[in-house]
Amino acid sequence: MHIVLVEDDEQLGQAIHHALLQQSYAVTWLRTGREAAEALRDRSADLVLLDLGLPDRDGLEVLAQARRTGIRTPVLVMTARDALQTRVRGLDLGADDYLIKPFHLEELAARIRSLTRRAQGLADSFVEAGELRLNLASAEVSFHGHPVTLTRREFALLRVLMERAGRIVRRETLENALYGLEPSIDSNALEVQVHWLRRKLSPEVIHTVRGVGYMVPREPR
Repeated sequence: MHIVLVEDDEQLGQAIHHALLQQSYAVTWLRTGREAAEALRDRSADLVLLDLGLPDRDGLEVLAQARRTGIRTPVLVMTARDALQTRVRGLDLGADDYLIKPFHLEELAARIRSLTRRAQGLADSFVEAGELRLNLASAEVSFHGHPVTLTRREFALLRVLMERAGRIVRRETLENALYGLEPSIDSNALEVQVHWLRRKLSPEVIHTVRGVGYMVPREPR
């Protein structure tokens, strides 16, 4: 999952960026409203964490502009502005959730999981496909009832596939979820992650759809 973090405060931005990486998200950290508007236009983000007090442009202006152009990416607003009118205006302009600063990183993580579940139509933090079970809240994976230890990117890859179990996931979507807007990645980087994930689970767990992407079936064949 690719999260765009828009926060100009260096200390807070660093803390959020580090926490999200530890939770297996691909993160692009931006500091200005102009950068945020550009990132939203290419529709590469699965979720945007948007600060309102940006140095060059008000965050609500960025949000309103994105919604006017039809961008539907979930946006969680982070702000120290706790006035009721500001919160109402932000929600009316298209924010999906609000978090008042200062906040605990655990609450931010929970709200991200909630927005992600809503976007994927999931009822809770548990995702199952056949003998695979994934706990989004604790980042725990089990296969045939046995725990499986995965790297950060292996977990991120499996999460995207399992959230869309039964559907083909294009390689561009998977690369975006794993690497975000990283300027350059090896052409076979995704294949390497799939290879190691299959070795830890089973070759039959992830199906290759040649020329398109990969899929985790809802039930084993």
